[in-house]
Amino acid sequence: MDLTLLYRGPLASCDYDCPYCPFAKRRDSREQLRADRAALERFAAWVAEQREDRVSVLFTPWGEGLVRSWYRDTLTALSHLPHVARVAIQTNLSCRTEWTSAADPDTLALWCTYHPGQTPYDRFLTKCRELSGRSVRYSVGIVGLPEHIDAARRLRADLPEHVYLWVNAADGRTYTDAEAAEWAALDPLFAYSRHPHPSAGLPCRTGESVLSVDGEGTVRRCHFVPEPLGNLYDGSFRAGLRPRACPLAACDCHIGYVHLESLPLYDVFAGGVLERVPALPVRELAVVGVGHVHK
Repeated sequence: MDLTLLYRGPLASCDYDCPYCPFAKRRDSREQLRADRAALERFAAWVAEQREDRVSVLFTPWGEGLVRSWYRDTLTALSHLPHVARVAIQTNLSCRTEWTSAADPDTLALWCTYHPGQTPYDRFLTKCRELSGRSVRYSVGIVGLPEHIDAARRLRADLPEHVYLWVNAADGRTYTDAEAAEWAALDPLFAYSRHPHPSAGLPCRTGESVLSVDGEGTVRRCHFVPEPLGNLYDGSFRAGLRPRACPLAACDCHIGYVHLESLPLYDVFAGGVLERVPALPVRELAVVGVGHVHK
C-alpha cells in the first residue's frame, strides 16, 4: 500500500529561539539526544524493511533536526531506497548543505523556513542557492507577521523563480482583506492559511494512508488527534487503517489540512505534498487562484 508517515521523535532542541514559535523548546541533554537518535534509527530501519509498501516520509521535529548528523544520515539513506517515494524534513536551513550531494535528488526534499532576526538574510539565501545548484527540491516559507513583510518581498525577488515562497498565517492573528492581499501577492495560496478550515465530519486521508508516528512507534491519524491507532513496530496499526472523518471542529495547520479531501490541495501540490512544492510553476499559481476556500 501507499503510506505517508509524519515522524516526530523526542528531539526538542533548536538553535533558534523564535518568539512566535508554537513549539515548546528545551535544551536536550546528551541522554535525550541519544534517545532521539536511537528512536530515529529504529524508525528508519522499519521503513527500510517495508519493501511491499510504497512509503513517503516527512520529518516534523519539535526542534531542528538537520544540525544533528543522524537526521542528515537518515534522510540520505532513505532517499536511496527504491520503495521510498519521498523523504522530506521541515528545517530552518541553519545547517550546511553539502550533505545533500550524497542523497538522491529525485527523492529528497526540504521544507525550509526563513526566520528574520535569527539568521542573516544573505546566509539563508546563499543556502537556498546552494540547494538549487545541487538540484534539491525545496520550498521556502515565512510567518506572516507585519514585521516580516519586507523580508518576504526581498526573498520573493531573490529566490529562483521556480521556488515556491509560502506564507503561514501567524498563530492567533486576524488579517484584514488589505493585509491578506499583501501576503497573497507573494503567496497566491495564502488564503488557505489565512483562516482555519472547518473539518468536523469531513473526509480526511489521515488515518487511512497518512499517519503520524512518534518516537515510541505510537501511530495516530495525525499530529492533532491524540487517539492512538496502534503501534508501528508490532504492526497493530494496520488493522485500524480505514477512511475516517475528522473529529475536530477545525484544522488550521498546513500539515493537517493539506490532507482534507474537501480541499483541492492534493491537486495543487501533486508530487510535492510533503515538501509543499506546487505542481504548477509559481508564476501560474496566481492565474489559477485558490478557488473556493472554506472560511
